[in-house]
Amino acid sequence: MTEWSESLEHAAKQNKSLACFGLDPVIERIPIKEGNAEQKIAGFYGEILDACEAEDCLPGAVKPNYAFFAQYGFEGLRALKAVVDRARKTKLPVILDAKRGDIGNSSKAYAHEVFGFWQADAVTIAPYMGSDSVKPFIEFSERHGKGVYVLNRTSNAGAKDFQDLPVGGGKKLYLVVAEKIVEWGLHAKGNLGAVVGATSLDELAEINSFYAKAKNPVPLLIPGVGAQGAKAGDVVAALKKASKNLAVHRINSSSELNYAYEKQGTSDYAGASVKALKHLNKDIGLF
Repeated sequence: MTEWSESLEHAAKQNKSLACFGLDPVIERIPIKEGNAEQKIAGFYGEILDACEAEDCLPGAVKPNYAFFAQYGFEGLRALKAVVDRARKTKLPVILDAKRGDIGNSSKAYAHEVFGFWQADAVTIAPYMGSDSVKPFIEFSERHGKGVYVLNRTSNAGAKDFQDLPVGGGKKLYLVVAEKIVEWGLHAKGNLGAVVGATSLDELAEINSFYAKAKNPVPLLIPGVGAQGAKAGDVVAALKKASKNLAVHRINSSSELNYAYEKQGTSDYAGASVKALKHLNKDIGLF
């Protein structure tokens, strides 16, 4: 069985990319006039992935955001299934950004939904409810080589409300969460990762340095590049301070890739996304 960190490394080398393409559909920004929400969303991302494949410019992973699809009801959810199936056909790692987390039995049901029904390769989860809420996801990952990303230090402005709070010994809460992630991942063989935003590079470097000392690799999913202001090259520089193997990490960009045609002033939305992805790969500068 291939472990998640191994799958990430293989995809990064195969596609020559650490970029994670965040899929955040907004109907008003999808320039397809005909069809319902399902047809527009599935068609939009299908054409973009076709163009990426044709240009030999596939990302290192895709990250559909569950909420952006679910807002359109069953049409959006059917589109999500179509997009996940299309990505899997191209052997792209699929990270379902669902941010799940509940009491044990509920988390177990969510894990079966994410990995069984949606056929995702990895999922994002929240740690707030503690070990029994994350355990079902970790157990599933250990049995099936799936990835689990725990929210650690997020990129949104409100993250500081709780994540920066000092706890025992003046240590900030996000570092306590990082310690728990290492503890929970002791037997996960590199399947347990962390979501660490790019909007504070010092904190990113600090957390990554901590993870570099762990027994197993801790893959990082790093949002905040592009529309949120962080630069990919700066993220790579921060990672290089401690990372032994950057190929297990993913640098996410969503709006900048989804709707690149708006910035580029073209009707060729698929070509614009490929162009933006090439630019992101160049900024990352590892391949």
